[in-house]
Amino acid sequence: MKVLVVGGGGREHAICWKIAQSSRVDKIYCAPGNAGIASVAECVPIGAMEFDKLVAFAKEKAIDLTVVGMDDPLVGGIVDAFQAEGLKVFGPEKKAAILEGSKAFSKELMKKYNIPTAAYETFDNPEAALAYLETAPMPVVLKADGLALGKGVLICQNLEEARAGVKTLMLDKQFGSAGDRIVVEEFMTGREVSVLSFVDGKTIRIMTSAQDHKRAKDGDQGLNTGGMGTFSPSPFYTKEVDEFCRRYIYQATVDAMAAEGRAFKGVIFFGLMLTGNGPKVLEYNARFGDPETQVVLPRMKNDIMDVFEACVEGTLDKIDLEFEDNAAVCVVLASDGYPEHYEKGFEIRGLENFEGSPDRFVFHAGSKFAEGKIVTNGGRVLGVTALGKDLKEARANAYAATELIDFDNKYKRNDIGKAIDEA
Repeated sequence: MKVLVVGGGGREHAICWKIAQSSRVDKIYCAPGNAGIASVAECVPIGAMEFDKLVAFAKEKAIDLTVVGMDDPLVGGIVDAFQAEGLKVFGPEKKAAILEGSKAFSKELMKKYNIPTAAYETFDNPEAALAYLETAPMPVVLKADGLALGKGVLICQNLEEARAGVKTLMLDKQFGSAGDRIVVEEFMTGREVSVLSFVDGKTIRIMTSAQDHKRAKDGDQGLNTGGMGTFSPSPFYTKEVDEFCRRYIYQATVDAMAAEGRAFKGVIFFGLMLTGNGPKVLEYNARFGDPETQVVLPRMKNDIMDVFEACVEGTLDKIDLEFEDNAAVCVVLASDGYPEHYEKGFEIRGLENFEGSPDRFVFHAGSKFAEGKIVTNGGRVLGVTALGKDLKEARANAYAATELIDFDNKYKRNDIGKAIDEA
């Protein structure tokens, strides 16, 4: 088989890496890819939003399956574009990807179908939002309705911060048109857990749990980022939590989308908050999480191509997902200054220390080739992942592995997985 993966970050590197393990695959292409992905796939200089070029390439190379990693092309309708040309593609159609593309849509869906989530109100007028906040209980969460690279969520501790948040999202347009409409949500407390799932329109298969760390600095301080590290499984995702979510959240979401005429095929990412009143949905994503993918796929036993095809063909009920009885931790190595201002173009040293290792991996998020060397090319540069028999061993192994690699202005959080000690 020939496979095309669309995207160029750490998530796509992990997907390509996993696909490369399939005996069914002869050739992997990735558009646009990056310097790390180039070790397992042939990178193609086509942007993720260049649908016509991607379709033409898939036809020219007789691609058997295209896998879309990123949110923007999914929400933009890349799956529809491929299907219109008779090409097999893994991911939700545009009408289903709205589950991530619009926070307002997903909140209204949960309300309609009684899927547990935080209380909320939606506004497309800043004056109305400000008036509502005058009497809203604090703290409060403001969310840009559209896609904002995982950063369009503001936690406001008081009315002054909430007013400033409305200005940031709706008036200053810090996240562009994503902030034309906002969701004002009650602030929930509890442990956050990420759960990825495969869906074929009617059947859902749950992957192992994970937990992301969004804030830039230790102790969950600093600005929101795309994710500074993650671990799997979450010790807080108990058997009781799993049973509740399977009963009231997972299948309920798949059934709700089907009932709305938006049958979902692909990956649904469930961002959960384990509150004192039970698990509630924080957010949905319509694709693999990043960096959650970097700890989930290394633990997965299945040939991922079998699962992809089952989702596309509607035969997921015949698949049993299996995961290793171990743990994984990923620590993101970023450019100092991320997510605001940072320099790039620095040589990455020590990548050879990961070649052929069965229990430590480096997934490239922002890298490129320059004058025969691999250099930094983004805010999040690498995801260093390590396995262990349990979470504490995996965490120790991951932090040891981060010392094997270096580049100028390298930055990392030092407390990824610290919550493990409290479990």
